[in-house]
Amino acid sequence: MNEENSCKKIVVKFGGSSLANHEKLSKAVAAVANRAAKGAQIVVVVSAMGKTTDLLMNTMKNTSNGKLEKHELDDILAMGERTSVRIFAAALRTNNVRSCYLDPLDERWPIITDAAFSNANPLLEECEKRIRERILPIIEKGTVPVIAGFIGRTLDGKITTLGRGGSDTTAFILAQALNADEVVLVTNADGIMTGDPKIVANPQMLPEIDVTTLVGLADSGAKFIHSKALKYKPQSVNVKVINHAQGNLSQKGTLVTGALATELDVEVAHPTPVAEVTIVGQAISKKPAIILEMMQKTEKHAPLLGMSMNTNSVILYVSQEKNIDKLFNQIHAITLNNPETIGMAVKKDLAFLKTSGVGLEETHGIIGKISETLRVNQININGILTITSSILLFIDWSQREKALQLIRNSLRENLKKE
Repeated sequence: MNEENSCKKIVVKFGGSSLANHEKLSKAVAAVANRAAKGAQIVVVVSAMGKTTDLLMNTMKNTSNGKLEKHELDDILAMGERTSVRIFAAALRTNNVRSCYLDPLDERWPIITDAAFSNANPLLEECEKRIRERILPIIEKGTVPVIAGFIGRTLDGKITTLGRGGSDTTAFILAQALNADEVVLVTNADGIMTGDPKIVANPQMLPEIDVTTLVGLADSGAKFIHSKALKYKPQSVNVKVINHAQGNLSQKGTLVTGALATELDVEVAHPTPVAEVTIVGQAISKKPAIILEMMQKTEKHAPLLGMSMNTNSVILYVSQEKNIDKLFNQIHAITLNNPETIGMAVKKDLAFLKTSGVGLEETHGIIGKISETLRVNQININGILTITSSILLFIDWSQREKALQLIRNSLRENLKKE
């Protein structure tokens, strides 16, 4: 059956740039109306129009002298989305679409959070229960609910905001509870791009990307989908990122697949011992041919598991295969053959541990906590790398099980404090 004509259950989120003026708003409303007319059950999530939230934030900063309580600020910032839902729902009705809007004062409001104002965390069980009981009946009757993204409500009725990526978070939670067929994120880009168009020339749209790959871009500062929101993406629901310009929810964009592990945990990332090869010298980084030659030799003998470098040194972490000494001799030969490289050292029998999970970069002091836990228990860290919501550690192979338990306990204690 054609995608457009199938009776799908779709959650559509419109970002602020997609609602920035009358023309864009009209196009967004028409896109929803057209898809609803073809039989789709649609839930709409809207952000504040244009730069409304920034305007509200800057106004309050300049007038409150920093004395405003966080819950008061959240109440004010929520006005952008609370205005958007009213306008969007009214516009749908003028396009002959049965619609209603929901904001936190509505008794049907589904997004319930803790009281961490400005960066609140949804109480998932409560959210999903309310969505199934209060939102599902609305769409089953053929009405399009328009729900304010980015904002929530505590159990005692205070308005909260969800922080960065909040509207995407709202859409993902709705999709999970409704068992939606698809989430459509309408943005000002054609999809997930190979690079930020504000920084690089001629970026290309990716037709598909796994969420574990996307979170690496998100953690690196690319404003595609924030990593905090990605942890709420349902495993079974694909997400499509499209451009508002075409005004067509069925257009092609980037398909985001898969889901992320939501809990911080640690594991042995490589099943066998690892060797650390350190090459020191002068201005090695200015001779990339030397580094490339070492990497090529390494890949012929053993998997390269990690690498770090600065101006005067390079460290390679390689799987300790049976004939690893042959690789050591070849890298040593490269060291002798180049004036920039002075000497080489090898440390064998290391364990490769990986601490990962969504939100790792937002868990304050986690690297210091892990390091201190290992230090007081006399476990030396031979190497540490951080990348894409992961902390990679290299420690003595014989201490791996003890280190795993210590780090796991440390993570649990840290999360309780957070």
